[in-house]
Amino acid sequence: MVKAIQVTTPGGPDVLRMVEAPLAHPGPGEVVVRHHAIGLNYIDIYVRTGLYKQPSYPCGLGYEGAGVVEAVGPKVKDFKVGDRVAYGLSPIGAYAEARIMPADRLVKLPKEIDFKTGAAMMLQGMTARYLLRRTYKVKKGDTILVHAAAGGVGLIMCQWAKSLGATVIGTVSSDEKATLAKSHGCKHPIVTGKEDFAERVKEITKGKGLPVVYDSVGKDTCEKSLACLAPLGLFVTFGNSSGPIPPFDLGQLAAKGSLYVTRPTLGTYVAKHEDLVATARDLFRVVKSGAVKIRVNQTYRLADAAQAHRDLETRKTTGSTVLMP
Repeated sequence: MVKAIQVTTPGGPDVLRMVEAPLAHPGPGEVVVRHHAIGLNYIDIYVRTGLYKQPSYPCGLGYEGAGVVEAVGPKVKDFKVGDRVAYGLSPIGAYAEARIMPADRLVKLPKEIDFKTGAAMMLQGMTARYLLRRTYKVKKGDTILVHAAAGGVGLIMCQWAKSLGATVIGTVSSDEKATLAKSHGCKHPIVTGKEDFAERVKEITKGKGLPVVYDSVGKDTCEKSLACLAPLGLFVTFGNSSGPIPPFDLGQLAAKGSLYVTRPTLGTYVAKHEDLVATARDLFRVVKSGAVKIRVNQTYRLADAAQAHRDLETRKTTGSTVLMP
């Protein structure tokens, strides 16, 4: 038996419960991972609230973790007991002391990266990688907009984009977060409560607009995000922290300059094992080089997952957060 957090029914943080859960033997293609750290992400809140519905309740929670292989099932060739591993888009259920994982969803964690960093970086870091290197391939000389620039994904994107030679504009919710974002590569932080970010983008770009906007906020920023784009620009909506984007007239895209819109997910970009490995390898490379530093600014006990959710929802957190079993 292992301790694990379950969602009893969709709702607020109080629906999270610590339970004793059985841990079966790994089957073909599976391994048991004993967690040393577990990542907290906004997608966990979407699951908890029911925005991302689950087939049944109670259900597990969490998609990201790092630890050690404790047992190996038949037909597993790439991992052995004792291997350091991490994952960032698992079957749901990372909020547990240990769990069974499909071996093809794991990657080996380099010895230079500790477990807390590994758990904090996988989902957010691989998200940053596909956004910057595949959804829109950021290049030297680009100016881009990153919403929630002081969050976990945002801080990684700011650093990574700067290392590629891009100029980063970022929105944040406070002066403190503006300072944090700026120290991580965001040249132009915008405090949304004080300034109109669309107007500031026009000023910064001298009216030219941007080739791409990365928006994880959703409902509250969608309309003005479109206004920030240059003709043929790309609006990348990859999150809904303020709520889902409501339906809108696609004619706006034509009127604003033949714009493009995409709603990508990490799952699509790493569905193939070889893409998962390549994405993780690229992430490990920029972290080990120092181009991207992972800030684990909050640590909670697994038993305190509900409080971690409250703090994330109310924007009390910055950078990455991990739960410790």
